[in-house]
Amino acid sequence: MELYAGIDLHGNNNHTVMLGEDGAVVWERRLPNKLEAVLKRFEPDKERIRGVVIESTFNWYWLVDGLMENGYRVHLAATSAIAKYQGLKHADDRSDARWLAEMLRLGILHQAYIYPRKLRSEATSRSSIAWTFR
Repeated sequence: MELYAGIDLHGNNNHTVMLGEDGAVVWERRLPNKLEAVLKRFEPDKERIRGVVIESTFNWYWLVDGLMENGYRVHLAATSAIAKYQGLKHADDRSDARWLAEMLRLGILHQAYIYPRKLRSEATSRSSIAWTFR
């Protein structure tokens, strides 16, 4: 069975949901924002994970880089382009993580570009400058 992970990322923790290919929740956990903790939880399912989507918050770099370096296919959600699903009864970390994984599973995820690490500071500076002068 193929698996899809959605991570709702916060300052010191994250809520991760793993969906099966049928959209059912396989597992979910609140994890500390430590790469070792995330890798340890993903390891038993590594061969079946088709993708991991991470919310593009201010602190995504460490997790995206760490997962990519460990062989995971990582997607960065363009949160400003994603509309909340109208049918959701709750708006919380669990539903946010599940919705990210569901969009990835369905192939409808709006993605942000992940700049290569060596270009990030330059790209960030340029976009900040461009934004400042608009």
